[in-house]
Parts: sequence; structure tokens; C-alpha cells
Amino acid sequence: MWDRPDSLNRAADLLLTLALVLATAGALHVVAHSPVFAMRQVDVHGAVSQVTREEVAELMRRDVRGTLVTLDLAGARAAFEKLPWVRSATLRRHWPGRLEVRLEEHVALARWGDAVLVNTHGELFRAPYDGELPVFGGPPEAAKEIAIQYEYFRSALAAVGRKPLQVSVSSRRAWEIRLDGGTVLELGREHVEARLARFVAVYDRTIARLNRRIEYVDLRYPAGFAVRIPELRDVAPSGRRKGRA
Repeated sequence: MWDRPDSLNRAADLLLTLALVLATAGALHVVAHSPVFAMRQVDVHGAVSQVTREEVAELMRRDVRGTLVTLDLAGARAAFEKLPWVRSATLRRHWPGRLEVRLEEHVALARWGDAVLVNTHGELFRAPYDGELPVFGGPPEAAKEIAIQYEYFRSALAAVGRKPLQVSVSSRRAWEIRLDGGTVLELGREHVEARLARFVAVYDRTIARLNRRIEYVDLRYPAGFAVRIPELRDVAPSGRRKGRA
């Protein structure tokens, strides 16, 4: 080898290249970890009302490490999206030491059982909440459809001063609404919106005039509906209450 100058030259070039690579890597490491790029400021933007400053500060201490150069943006974003009220997070670096975090929070629309909430996109999530919300029920995959239908039910019933407190759909796609006051509307599986519209259209001259507590309204009839009134359940056709003479 020593008597082959071309081989010596190639070896020398390789060693020089390796030395330059190592020197460059070392310099980049020093720069990347330099205090100049330390994260001095974290700005949180978005319509944030549920996520607290304490939660953000704890997350930054626990899950966001390194400088602005070495920060794993994907990992930091995933950490923010694990917060109970965060639906999505977007992170951006602003040199030399500011991190911008833009959060989209869940907006609670309803409850799903005892421990789960439904947001306005019809997505299920878990978060602490003690406010008043309607209750949805049915197969989990139906949550988005129920959220869409709820908005129609709510606006339609508002015309007669009633509110849907519970909305559920069965595995056979049969819809049911429980109103404020306890009345249950059975809508069935077909023509759901048309049946509710018919109920609303005649409400003031039928249900509202009965002046009795209505337990159940069956809207599955083609041209009308049936009503169950608890206090009349034990009244005989002649008008006398059933019992011993």
C-alpha cells in the first residue's frame, strides 16, 4: 500500500471527509443544544376555555423536552392532544426561542352514558364536566348521526317551546325523544323528520290543550298519533274508574 500513492491519497481523502463530517455533526449538536434556542416562551392560541394554564405548564415540563431545534413537534402535538378537552393541536417554531401552540377544544353537545361526552362534531370524548347537557344513547357508531338529528329536533321543538332532553336510536334505527316534562316521542325508523314536523304543526291545538301530563306520544301512525295519559289509564269507557262496584 505504501508504494501506491493513489491508494494513500484516497485513504487520506476518506479520513479528511470523515473528520469533516464528525466536526460538522459536533458543531450542529452544540448549536442545536445551545441556550440561544432554549424555549423561553410558549404562546397558546385558539378559543380555549377548558384547558388551564396549569395543564399546559405541567405538559411542557413533562413531555416537551430539548430546545426549539431538537423539539419533536409530532410528539409534542400528540401530547397536547391527549389533554381531555383538546380535539386537535398545531405547533409552530418561531426562532429563536418561541413555541406557538394553537388548540381546538371539544365543544360539549351532549352526554353519552355516565362518563362520556359528545362534541358538536358527533365525536365521543372523555372529560370532566358538571354542566347541564342532553343525553344521547345508541350504538357508538351512531353518535355523529344523533348529533346531526339532535340539531333538527331542537330547532323544530323550539317552535312550540319544548326541549329534547334525551335522544336515542336503537340498533334497529328506531328514534325516540324524551322532552322536558318527561313526555316520550316515539318516531320509529322511517320519515322521522316528517313525523316530528306533523307533531309540531298540531301541537298547539292538540297536546297543549289537553292540560294533562302526557307520558307517551306514538307518532308512527300515517295520519295522526296516539297519546298515553297516565291519569286516564284506569278510567273505564263510561268515564267511571275501574274497580269494585
